[in-house]
Parts: sequence; C-alpha cells; structure tokens
Amino acid sequence: MSTSRASPRAAACITPDASPPSIGLCSANRRRPPAARTDNDRDRSAERGIQAKRSPPACPRAPAPILRACASVIRSGKAMARRSARVVLCTASRLLAVGGLVLGMATAAAQTPSLQALSAIAETPAATKVYAARDIITMDPVQPRAQAFAVRNGRFVAVGSRTDVTAAAGPDAELDQTFAGKVVVPGFIEPHVHPILAALTLGTQVIAIEDWDTVAGRSPAVRDAEGYRERLLHALAAQHQDVGGPFVTWGYHQGFHGDMSRAFLDSLMTAVPVVVWHRSCRELYLNSAALAQTGIDADLVAGLPASQRAHIDLEQGHVQAQGMIAVLDKLAPLLAPPERLRQGLELTERYYHRNGITLACEPGAVLSKPLQQAVNAAYSDSTTPFNHCFIADGKALAARHPPTSPGAAGALIDATRRLLSRGEGRTRYLPRQVKLYTDGAMYGASMQLQAGYADGREGSWIMEPTAFDAAFQAYWDAGYQIHVQAVGDGGLAVLLASLEQAMARNRREDHRTVLAHFGFAAPAQVARFAALGGIVSANPYWVEALAARYADLGIGEERAHSMVPMAEVLKHDLPFSFGSGMPMGPAKPLQLMYAAVNRLTGEGRIMGEAHKVPREAALRAVTLGAAHSIQQEDSIGSIEVGKRANLTILEANPLEVPSTWIKDIPVWGTMLEGRVQPAPPPPEEAAAAPAPQQQARPAAQGAAISR
Repeated sequence: MSTSRASPRAAACITPDASPPSIGLCSANRRRPPAARTDNDRDRSAERGIQAKRSPPACPRAPAPILRACASVIRSGKAMARRSARVVLCTASRLLAVGGLVLGMATAAAQTPSLQALSAIAETPAATKVYAARDIITMDPVQPRAQAFAVRNGRFVAVGSRTDVTAAAGPDAELDQTFAGKVVVPGFIEPHVHPILAALTLGTQVIAIEDWDTVAGRSPAVRDAEGYRERLLHALAAQHQDVGGPFVTWGYHQGFHGDMSRAFLDSLMTAVPVVVWHRSCRELYLNSAALAQTGIDADLVAGLPASQRAHIDLEQGHVQAQGMIAVLDKLAPLLAPPERLRQGLELTERYYHRNGITLACEPGAVLSKPLQQAVNAAYSDSTTPFNHCFIADGKALAARHPPTSPGAAGALIDATRRLLSRGEGRTRYLPRQVKLYTDGAMYGASMQLQAGYADGREGSWIMEPTAFDAAFQAYWDAGYQIHVQAVGDGGLAVLLASLEQAMARNRREDHRTVLAHFGFAAPAQVARFAALGGIVSANPYWVEALAARYADLGIGEERAHSMVPMAEVLKHDLPFSFGSGMPMGPAKPLQLMYAAVNRLTGEGRIMGEAHKVPREAALRAVTLGAAHSIQQEDSIGSIEVGKRANLTILEANPLEVPSTWIKDIPVWGTMLEGRVQPAPPPPEEAAAAPAPQQQARPAAQGAAISR
C-alpha cells in the first residue's frame, strides 16, 4: 500500500484485531454506576436481542387504530425504497378511514440468501482500510489529533500518524482517499430529540421563528407579526386552491407573531378546519370548523375535570396543556394522519444524516407501542444512516403505576424493563435509564421561576413535586440513571431536593443524574448540583432563538442574559452535553456549537457574554460529552482504537473558522460503523405562496376562501 507523503506526528494506537460489531449500540460501559453494572438477566438478554438484526415484523393483519396504521404505511413505503438491501414487499391491502381511524392490513416477504452464499460471507476475511484527512480531531485526551486511522469490522483498529497507521494496518490494507482534504471528527451525537413530534410538526405548513427543512421543502423564518400573518394567509389560499381539506400549521409564537384567536382564524377561513399549532407543541388554536369537526364543544368540556377545563377556552379556540391531553383523541385525525407521520419520519432520517448525526436519542419516548413500531419501521433497517436509542418516559409510567409503596415501586420498575423489547435493528431502548419532568416549557414561557415573572403570570408543573419525588426515589433505588427535564430555577429546586434526599438515604457513585434543558439556574444551585455528582444536557439554541425577545416578555434583561448559564457549568467542571430537543430546536450539532460559542441572537444581540463556551468544549458536547450523558462513551464519542468507527466528515474545521461560520460549515457525510455515507442534498425552497397582489386583504380573503 502506498504511504507517500507520510510524516510521523504521533505514535499509532494499534490493536491486533477487533470483534465484529453487532448492529445497534454497544451495551458495554466500564464506567457505568455500580448498581447498573449488575444488570439482571432480563436486561442483558433484552440488550442482546435488540442488538441482533431482525427482519421487519409483518404489518398488522387485523384492523387497528390510527397509530398502528401509521407503522404499516411507513414500513411498506420504506421497504419498497430499499430493495438493494433486502427485497421486502409490504402491500397495504386496504386502508379505511372511519371517523379519524385508519385500518390497515399488509403482508411481507423477504429474500433469503442461500446457505452457500452465507458460507462464503462467513469465510471472507475482513478488509482493513486506512483513511487520511486534512484534519482529524479525535476528542481523545491522550491523542487529540491524528493524521490517519484504520478501520476493520466497523471499528477503529489504529489511530495516529500516517506512517504508523499504515504499518499497523498491514500490507493487505487498502488506502482510501475519500476524506482527503476533509475534516474528520467523531460522529455527532444528538442526545435529545423527539422523532414523532418532529415528524408531525415538520409535515405541516411550517411558519416558525427559525428556518426549517420540512416535508414541503425549505421554510424560511418569520420573526414578526406582519410577516407571520402574510405567510399564513398565503399558505391558506394555496392549500385551498391546490388540495383543499384541513389546514394545520406549526411554529406560531405569540411573542413574535402577535395575538391568535378563533375569531381571527374564522376571518381567514370558515369552510374547512384550521389548526394553528404553537411552537411549544403544547398549545393549539382552532377555528370554528375545526372545533365542529373534532367535536370539542361546551358539552364535552363541561364533563372534564376542573384542571382540564381550565386549559380549554372555546371562545378563543385555545386548547393547551392538560386540556390538550384531555382531547388528544379528538385532535389526532387532524394532527397525526398516517401519511404525514410516514413522510415526517422519512424527512427526519434525511435531516439527521444531512447534519452529521450518527446517533440520536429520545429521552421520554412515547409509551404507545404502535407509535414505537412506526418509528422502528422508519429507522430500524440496516441501511438507516444512524442508530437511534430511546429512554423510557417515567412520567407516563408513574402515572400508570404510582409508586405509593415498595410493591408498587417494583411494579413501576417491571413496567419500565418491559420496554426494552420494543426496539429492533438500529433502534433500541437503553437499559436502566429513565426520564422525569419538573416544570413547564421554555417556548410556552411556563417554566417555574423562583422570582416570578415580571408580568405576573405563573409557571406550571408537568409533574407535581410530590409525584416527581416519589418516582425519582423509586427509580433511584432501582439503580437507574435519571434524566430530568427542569427548565426554570424553580424546577431545578425540586430536582435538587429529591437528589439530596436520595444521596443522603442511599448514596450512589457515578449516578449521572442529568439536568436536561437547563434554562435558568442560580449559581448556588449549579454548585449544589455539581457537588451531588450531576451532569448537564443543555440547549444553547434557546439563547439564539429566545433570549433577546424574552428580555421584554416577562423574563427581564438580567435573567435573559443568564439563560442557559454555561459559565457556572464550566466553573464547577460539570460534565455536559448539548441537545436540541427537536423540534424544540433544530437537530443540528454545528448550530448548537455556534449558539454556545457565540450566544448571538436572531436580533443580532450577544446575550450573556460571560456564558460563552470555548469551541473545543462545545465540540466535545456534541460528541464524547453526549456519549457520556447516555452511558455510551466506551463505544462511541471519540476516535479511539476499539470504538465503533462512527465519524462526521466536514468541509472546514469548526475549531479554526471564524466563530460565526460554525453553523454554516457543510457536512460532507458520515461514517457509521465503517460504512461511508455521503450526505443527501439540501432541500429546495418550499413552493412559493401566491403573490400578495393576487390576494385581497385578510377579511375579504376569508370570505372568498370560504366560498
């Protein structure tokens, strides 16, 4: 093999061989908390079963509700598109829409290789490839830079100077120049996404405060009320003219786009249902036609508990929080039609790949088995360009199995363990990890702030503190790593109280309790959390999107500058990662880096200069730090011998370009377990709306559209 232009720079780390990887994620973790190292046989057998590649399960053979039909549609569509990997014929024999329910049947068949072919595959020796690049950033503290690396059986077998890697790889190794001139970093890891919500929202007409890649194409940002109303009017007119039917849009935010109401929507459209889905995903506005079609009326609301009635305002057409949960079955036909879910999940697959993600993880995965099957149908086959893991939703599980006694706590843990069997192929649940919640959302401005809001409103709880603590203690005693979504400092106070009690009662080392989102925190709170052994999973994108506007919307200038206070995290040397919570933010690791390094808002202001994060620390937060946050750092997150060969390939070095360029660095593609995967092209701009001069003013247009 040619070794021209090789110059020694660092000794190669070499290994004589590496075991072939199974499809999925490595379950080994030497630094796992002691309680987690004693996984029982059910956990371990479930992990082994999840890692093994399975054939896609047959589509449902009996009528099923809408979400099960979603899985059928997704599985059939994706299998047909991937005959090169496996011939799978999954034909929907009938789809019946009855009152918002879709019933599906399908059949599946797979091509089976001959025994001779399998024997030949088994006897073929593994090839070794040597790759060199312009820059290789390893995130390995022992060897932070390298000139080359070698890959065999999907793992790194040598990393170091080109000369030493070439020698270690052996004379039969192949020199691959694919990455010549590129910048190679460990595969990006997104530890916080929500694929179902992302699929459903990005499958609508998106009019949001930031740019989005959607099913329809590229949707540019709108950050003012006049621009939002113009876009909304154009989108309504275009849909009414082209396809008709219900209209759903996502991305509205009152702090940018002005007031919203049933009367305003009726002024635009009365003939068909219109739903405006709030940017937070926790609120909706409906016009009169949408309320009528869903059956959400005064009689229905009167029969609900007071806590749910308080969150439904029929006069305004406003449904939120507990009220939205109460009528979700009524809303599902409008928000979650199977085709939208299928198209949305296919979009997220391209989206993650285009942005260099090699592992995505959902903390708080939905409990619905049909929905999980829909995600598996989209992501689990071997040709998917990333792995995807899930963490159980302890909030929903604790609501079904309240841990009110030791026996009840055991039932809660058993129910959580049973979820381990739900993954397949490239999707899997992580054992002994769970997500809980304290306070409300950042986009809805409903987080709990200890000093209150300047405009007098109050925050909300997703889990009441007593219910949160009961679930926290039950999972703690079972040895779980607990991920806690706490947005405001009031929510963090609840987490700290429970964690301090747990540590005093049953001390655990390396428990890695995760503070997820990390919107607002007092310095003393961060110091306490660090002393207790916690870690942070922050969303720095919130600063870019919201900080400047929130300074004028009840948060105040001083607190807005301290949103996502990373200076305190760095001061106390807390391990940290970055996660978008997509669709709470774009799942773009380079944009998360950009936001943390610059803290530059959409309005052009720098908010919280003291909280800027150094570039290398930001890169670690989307690679090795992210792997550490979900206990996967022994197998991914850095370029080291023995780890899975997962890489993100960039056209420029994020540690060297001007800091404001970081988010715009092109992603060439990825490597997943040794497989080179060029990124798909970016989407085209969404179809242009009708020109304004072709439309009447909103009130008149509403009457015209209604006809």
